Amino acid sequence: MQARNDRPSVLLAADGSVLATFRRGHREWIALDRVPKHVVQALVATEDHRFWEHRGIDWRRTFASVFHTLGGDRQGGSTITQQLARNFFPEQIGRAPTVTRKLKEMITAIRIERAYGKREILEAYLNTVSFHYNANGLEMAARTYFDKPAAELTLLEGATLVGMLKGTRAYNPVLNPERARERRNLVLAQMVKRGMLEAKAYERLRRQPLKIDFERQDLDLGPAPHFAEAVRRFLLGWGEALGYDLYADGLVVHSTLDPALQRLALQAVARQLDALQAVADVEWALPDAKLLSTQSAHYRRLRTRVEPFRHFWSARGELVDAFIRESPEYARLVDDGLSKDEALAQLRADGAFIAALRARKTRLEAGFVALDPRDGAVRAWVGARDFALDRYDHVQQARRQPGSTFKPFVYGAALEAGVDPAREFQDRPVAIRVAGGGVWRPGDAGGATGRMLTLEDALAQSRNTVTAQLVEEVGASRVAQFARRMGVRESPLDAVPSLALGTSPVSLLEMASAYATIAAQGEYRAPRLVARITDREGRVLADFAPPAGERVLEPAIAAELTEMLRAAVDRGTARGIRDVHGIAADVAGKTGTTQNNTDGWFVLMHPQLVAGAWVGFNDPRVTLRSDHWGQGAHNALHVVGDFMRQAIAARAIDAGAELPRREGAFVAALRRLGDGIRRLFGIEPR
Repeated sequence: MQARNDRPSVLLAADGSVLATFRRGHREWIALDRVPKHVVQALVATEDHRFWEHRGIDWRRTFASVFHTLGGDRQGGSTITQQLARNFFPEQIGRAPTVTRKLKEMITAIRIERAYGKREILEAYLNTVSFHYNANGLEMAARTYFDKPAAELTLLEGATLVGMLKGTRAYNPVLNPERARERRNLVLAQMVKRGMLEAKAYERLRRQPLKIDFERQDLDLGPAPHFAEAVRRFLLGWGEALGYDLYADGLVVHSTLDPALQRLALQAVARQLDALQAVADVEWALPDAKLLSTQSAHYRRLRTRVEPFRHFWSARGELVDAFIRESPEYARLVDDGLSKDEALAQLRADGAFIAALRARKTRLEAGFVALDPRDGAVRAWVGARDFALDRYDHVQQARRQPGSTFKPFVYGAALEAGVDPAREFQDRPVAIRVAGGGVWRPGDAGGATGRMLTLEDALAQSRNTVTAQLVEEVGASRVAQFARRMGVRESPLDAVPSLALGTSPVSLLEMASAYATIAAQGEYRAPRLVARITDREGRVLADFAPPAGERVLEPAIAAELTEMLRAAVDRGTARGIRDVHGIAADVAGKTGTTQNNTDGWFVLMHPQLVAGAWVGFNDPRVTLRSDHWGQGAHNALHVVGDFMRQAIAARAIDAGAELPRREGAFVAALRRLGDGIRRLFGIEPR
């Protein structure tokens, strides 16, 4: 049942440097003969004390589990063989607590018992269970938590690892040492109960402190871990379709990522998010909600004198309780038989748990991506501030409301529908009837001004009232169709009037791709992560050459949209690109902020690079407190601005390159005259 000798695949950057290695995980197979006897005894005593007697299913335990569950006391009934079945066939069996899943698990366990002996089953189980921190199997767990081979584990160390099998996070000796110690002692008590340990020895051992020698087994995912994960997901699908095994066939994957730009992106995210975290820590530490400063350095100085998020945590008790109830630790306690109130009370009193929960919930996050609009190649990708703390990818996986960064699609749809870009709209209160008889009344900070605004001025100043008038005129369905053509092709879009203000959640990658279509004069190119795949001998297995652009927008309309977004940078909501970051290059972009400062966005276009950023908390119930710092113009914009300023200084992109410009009236008249003359002579107009 042992795994074959795999050849890991390697992921290369665009310059040929190694980004990551793809292997099945940090696992080293250990023969059962080398596993200490006390580890096997602890495992059997705790997880499946009739293991040597049953044939895959412990029917007495199964029926007892059903009886207890019906009585409201949920208990596990899976044998070691059933657990092995789940570990070996997770996709086929699943994890959902359903009767179907349980039946699949039982049938598979019976088949395993018929095909293999008990010792083979134990060996396979001990080599496939996960112990957190990428430590798969007993050998890697021993090295991770005790810095020694599994053969040298003491009784206390072995009991600690066996105890973790109940919950690798809940009973983790690094994250929850006291709970891990209690669980270790419970394992020892089970060994006494099953006649595997003397009671006198137990009394001596249970008093011993928990001792570990921790060394984390990190995955080798390099400087772009979220990008590497995105590539891995793509390759798994590709390999399944064509019969390649990513973890065993030694593939060489040539990516589009530029390591120099990736370094600049990492620096920009780290620098700007540290500053913004200081803002959030201080603003939510104080009872007064007033804006203290528009300079982040002021908050950095104050951070050392306050308790971060103190006011938030003390004033929002109901929300904190909701956080606790939604945690996996709470679910496990309830599964173990505690009432909901008992589980809540226990976790409220658990200082280590509350500290970890608070740190997780109050950590400001970000996503950043940069791609080349000329061929769709992804050049930089930062899915979160720290992959070790947050593996959730805020570039491709996360779906958040884009706010005003969605508005260019409304204006583009209006231009396509024939709305004159020179036409003026009044900045006035708007009321639009929606399905169900309700009325949608969008507004702007400070209220309507009554001024007449051109489309360019309205988009540059991000006026909601004018955008609402446009969506009412052209229709939400047309706006949704326009956005899909441009690049928002994965996320569903709700074709209602409020879509115009970015209420349908989308991914950052989709938004950057859609803006790249504008920068490419209306030609869409799907984001490209992989250039080609070869074997170790250099034979090309797949070539993902840049595809021809898909014409989805007339160049003249793309140029008109670019002009409007250029105005947003020159004199609108995105002028911080010029004023704060000193970028003089020809760029265009749009900021975005969602309700209650939940999400901050900014996407910037350059002829050679489109860069986008999102800033916010993973839990949308936690937000930046002040309206100033909550705006995309004062959070996400600084991430992109920092990156773009560095990229220009490093000459990674051409500061003199120019985006398309709209035709002046005289030039447009000459073009139309020239087209007429060509038609007169039977020549196709240009």
